[in-house]
Amino acid sequence: MENFNQIESNILNKIKNVNDRNSYDSIKTEIFGKKGIITELFKKIGSLNQSEKKEYASKLNSLKTKITEILEKKLTDFNQSEINKKLENEKIDVTLPGRTYFAGKIHPVSQVIDEVTSIFSEIGFSVEDGPDVENEYYNFSALNTPENHPARDMHDTFYLDRSKDLLLRTHTSPVQIRTMLKSKPPFKIIAPGRTYRHDSDKTHSPMFHQLEGLHVDKNISMGHLKGCLYYFVKKFFEVEKVKIRFRPSHFPFTEPSAEVDIGYKIHNGKIKIGEGDKWLEILGCGMVHPKVLKNVKVNPNQYQGYAFGVGIDRLAMLKYEINDLRAFFESDIRWLEFYGFDPLDVPTNYRGLSR
Repeated sequence: MENFNQIESNILNKIKNVNDRNSYDSIKTEIFGKKGIITELFKKIGSLNQSEKKEYASKLNSLKTKITEILEKKLTDFNQSEINKKLENEKIDVTLPGRTYFAGKIHPVSQVIDEVTSIFSEIGFSVEDGPDVENEYYNFSALNTPENHPARDMHDTFYLDRSKDLLLRTHTSPVQIRTMLKSKPPFKIIAPGRTYRHDSDKTHSPMFHQLEGLHVDKNISMGHLKGCLYYFVKKFFEVEKVKIRFRPSHFPFTEPSAEVDIGYKIHNGKIKIGEGDKWLEILGCGMVHPKVLKNVKVNPNQYQGYAFGVGIDRLAMLKYEINDLRAFFESDIRWLEFYGFDPLDVPTNYRGLSR
């Protein structure tokens, strides 16, 4: 029969020498590991006589329970000691000035996307999306852009392979093509999203945001386009009256095509949209080219449509008097604190779009 009193005394002496977490782990393995002191004692039970087993097992279980409790208390003491040490080193000096606190803000670009979506949803437009990485067909060919068109030049387009098949989309117009190919007319969609071109200054960025609009149905005319854009401009800039003019232009994917200008004046050093004798270009538009409709298997003799594209960043600059486009992408929390919007202030037409 083992001398359990002596074994207990030896183990307790070992535990007394434990003074950190590493030595604690080491002694615990020495006692309860696969070849530990207690483990080896349990292995001997099978070799004992039946008359000895009961007394041996009872003493061994008592020893195991006692040692386990002592080790658990030791571990608790170590944990508490570590917490106390951490608190000692991390005391807060309440006399120091407080940290600057910034509440979360909605970026002006995100706000304008929500505003524009709210406006067009009121007149039946749904929102469509497409990939930022496009192929040459959807970005150019399907939109009736000739092989030698300047827009295909590497100075304007970010190509991702030598074959010039993969690229970062230069406009959100490819979403038109994808939408029309996957379903049947009528179509009435807007497609806000990121676009990319080789350009960078106060009013241009290599990555910017654009909104594409498309309405294809029977008997659609230029009058529908004018009415749609007049409604949009009036609602977005939150003015009752607005001067709009359409200037002839050219885009490969629309015919006829036009640039849209809105009237404005300078009042107290600020731009006042809708009035005055000055003109400001805001978007391009036109009737969808018959070749584009044919490319998406829509009969141009039966269906007509209009499309328009507007820079979301430019809209934000005009409406919220932001002078430098580059600030949109600089991640300056002070700028966002000034120009940002309350996260709970969701734009709606019935209670006003902006703050």
